[in-house]
Amino acid sequence: MKKTMLLTLALSAALAAGCNRNDANTTTGSTSGDTSAVGTAGKGVPSGDRDFVKDVTAMNTAELEVARTAVDRAADPNTKKFAQMVIDDHTTAGDKLKSVAAQNNIDIAAPSDDKGADTQKKLADKQGLDFDKTYADQMVDDHQKLVDKLESRIDRSTLSDFKKYQTDNNGTRAKTETKAVAVAAEKSDNPVTMSLNQWAADTYPVAYAHLQAAKQLADGLKKRSTN
Repeated sequence: MKKTMLLTLALSAALAAGCNRNDANTTTGSTSGDTSAVGTAGKGVPSGDRDFVKDVTAMNTAELEVARTAVDRAADPNTKKFAQMVIDDHTTAGDKLKSVAAQNNIDIAAPSDDKGADTQKKLADKQGLDFDKTYADQMVDDHQKLVDKLESRIDRSTLSDFKKYQTDNNGTRAKTETKAVAVAAEKSDNPVTMSLNQWAADTYPVAYAHLQAAKQLADGLKKRSTN
C-alpha cells in the first residue's frame, strides 16, 4: 500500500511538472505528462522537449553538412567565410545541446539526413556564382526556421527588446555584440524544459546574427549576378 501511494505521488508530480509547458511540451495525440523518459532531477521529460532536441539536432546536422560542401566549392570568398562561421558556431552549439541532453537523459538518435541530402542535390550541379547564390538562399531559409524554433523557448518581452535593438542599430551587428541586449529563457517549473529553454536563449543571438548575415550574403550575390 505504501509503495502504491509513493508511486501515485511521483506520477502526479511528474504530470504537474509537464503541464507547466503548453505547446512546446506536447505533441499531437500525446499528453503533457508524458514520462517515458526521465530527467536527472527526477521529473518526467515532456515529449515536446524530446521533439525539440530531435528537430534542432536535425537542423544543425544538415547545416553543418552543407556548410562543409560550401567551404570546398564556393567561389566567393564571403560565401566561404560564412560557411566556415556556420561550421564553427553550429559545432559549438550542437556540442552544448548534446551536453544538456545527456545531463537530462534525453537520447539523441542519429538524425535523418533527408534535409541535408535535399540541399546537396540542389547544389550538386551548381558551379561558381550559381552555387553561391543557391547556398546563400538555402541558408536564409534554414536559419529562419532555426530562429523560429528557438524563439518558441524564449521570453517574448526580452525577444522584442532584442529585435528592436538590432533594428535600431542597422540590423546586423558583429557576432560578439549580439548579446548587448540579452534574451531570456521562457520560465518553466520543469528543470529539463528550463535547461533546454536556457540553451535556446544562449544560442539565439548567434543564430539570429547568422540569419542576418545570410540575408546580406544572398542580397550581395544577387546584385553581382545582375551587374
